[in-house]
Amino acid sequence: MFKSKKLTKFKNIKHGFFNRKGGFSRGIYKSLNCGFGSKDNIKDIKKNVEKVCKKIGCNKNNLVILNQIHSNIVHKVSKIPKKKLKGDSLITNKKGVALGILTADCAPVLIYDPVNNIISALHTGWKGAYKRIISATLKKFRSRGSNFNDLIAVIGPCIGKVNYEVRKDFLDKFIYQEKSNKKFFKIKSKKIYFSLNDYIKEHLLKIGVKNIEIIKKDTYSLNNNFFSARRSIRNKLDDYGRNISIIMIK
Repeated sequence: MFKSKKLTKFKNIKHGFFNRKGGFSRGIYKSLNCGFGSKDNIKDIKKNVEKVCKKIGCNKNNLVILNQIHSNIVHKVSKIPKKKLKGDSLITNKKGVALGILTADCAPVLIYDPVNNIISALHTGWKGAYKRIISATLKKFRSRGSNFNDLIAVIGPCIGKVNYEVRKDFLDKFIYQEKSNKKFFKIKSKKIYFSLNDYIKEHLLKIGVKNIEIIKKDTYSLNNNFFSARRSIRNKLDDYGRNISIIMIK
């Protein structure tokens, strides 16, 4: 488990970015696979999630995980939902409610307002970032009285620029959105590479969030022990596990 240096300073919240180590799953899911959408053994997934909850210190029934759809949909959590919510961002001010995000190369983003005691967890792949999931979430903070100068945003482990090769139509799409987006791409040996975490950081800065931390752990690199969709596809595996990232007000 990896922690944010900025968030660790606050004793009234708990958080963690988990990689694939320390769980019960086997085979290609070895071992801390928390992805209910994978083809892994459901009993092993449940045991993995329970272990994560124990590590964070939350009741397993109080962990809210989304049905993630690469959208800009944000849900306010005032009570534990009976059914899994569909969207890509969660926000709450309730104690003991853990917000969980599943990733396998996309970026988990955790945001905390220490003045109003509000937390948020975002699933931020390129599609969600492109669709402005960041700004949609920050609007929810603003509506609850947050001052963006007070917010701490942490961009968790995701695929690094050196391994995020994209096609020209991908580049064209981002440049069409905004010409300055070109700076998030690098062309090397006729191949195009994209920096997801820098693109997310830029969105945060433009909206007014200045206190930002990037946890520079490339999920594609096997040495970092994260699940990676792109690495699994390249190795011709038929599925992959999911990493979980969690934040909770104590």
